Amino acid sequence: MSMLSPDLWKTVLTSRKTNSLPLFNMSPELQVDFHTGTEEDSDIAFYFRVYFGNCVVMNSRQFGDWKSEERYDGMPFVDRQPFELCISVLQNEYQIKINGRQCYKFSHRLPPQSVKMIQVWRDVSLSSVSVQ
Repeated sequence: MSMLSPDLWKTVLTSRKTNSLPLFNMSPELQVDFHTGTEEDSDIAFYFRVYFGNCVVMNSRQFGDWKSEERYDGMPFVDRQPFELCISVLQNEYQIKINGRQCYKFSHRLPPQSVKMIQVWRDVSLSSVSVQ
């Protein structure tokens, strides 16, 4: 049984407001990977990486090879402020909202039904993660 079903699934990441939130001048990062297997070296259907104060990069990894990056210089995050990141799985794409505002889209390169694991990591403290 697959984990994701288009139009029926989204994940919400919420950061908390603390003094430990990253300062943009320290080059902190946030990364969310949607793996097709349960190991870190499995293919990645969707890779979302934020270089706070710099850019957002989205990509996928198939058969161990990274595909063409989509890079965006717009930064909807505010230094040291909490945020809500919502990634929705739609029929043809992932839709990414920051604090309720649609900011990015990423077309499916691998079937979203193949996702088995979500990995959230790097420099951000999360207050909650939910899959709906």
